[in-house]
Amino acid sequence: MVKLITSWNIKTDEEPAYFEFMVQEFAPRIVKLGMHPTEAWYTVFGEGPQIITVAEAADRETLDKALQSDDWKELLEKLNAFVTDYKQKITVVKKKD
Repeated sequence: MVKLITSWNIKTDEEPAYFEFMVQEFAPRIVKLGMHPTEAWYTVFGEGPQIITVAEAADRETLDKALQSDDWKELLEKLNAFVTDYKQKITVVKKKD
């Protein structure tokens, strides 16, 4: 299993449109791409990104295919209309012995 960890900050005055986009389009479409949202954090106080999300995929091949798809590129383009400082990281989940 692999995880896609993403982070960003919501642009000023874009919160209502951002949250509508996340619920109506972003989350359902990443599921169709083979990723499953598992966690989301909203930073209210302190330093760091305002939003952190985690989505899992069954394996690296599935995640790579999703991230190289036109659907993902379109989602990122739409997301970037609402956010700044987008970052992503891929981690491999190691099985415990």
